[in-house]
This record gives sequence, C-alpha cells and structure tokens, in this order.
Amino acid sequence: MSKGSQSGKTGGAGMSRKSREQGASQPSPQARRKQIIVGIIMGAVMGIVIGAITQFWLWLPAGLALGLATGAIMKPPAE
Repeated sequence: MSKGSQSGKTGGAGMSRKSREQGASQPSPQARRKQIIVGIIMGAVMGIVIGAITQFWLWLPAGLALGLATGAIMKPPAE
C-alpha cells in the first residue's frame, strides 16, 4: 500500500467521530412531533389555497402529503 491510501483511512476515522458529535444533539420527540404537525398544517393550508385557485380538490391530499414529508425530513430548530 502507498502512503496516500493509508492517510485516507485516518481521515475516515475523523469523519465518523464528527458524525457522532453531530448525532449527540438529536431533537426531542416533542420537538419532532411539533415539527411534523406544523408541516401538516402548512401543507393543508397550501392544499386548500391551491385547490381553491384551480378548482381541483385533490390538491388537499397532495398538500397534506407534502407537508408530512417536509415535517418529517426537516430538523426542528434548537430550543
């Protein structure tokens, strides 16, 4: 093995330590639940608005699904 490939292995250990430090600051379940609820509410509002503009009621379920996905993916703000 060359020295270049060996130095790449030490960088990987540092990366995992950094990811462990970031993982330690996980949001609380209450903050996660609140984020999902806010996402669903915002999706419902957008679905109703777009549905009213286009006169097509299926925008409401699409808005709810988008709000749920956004609320589940986004990280809640730090308290």
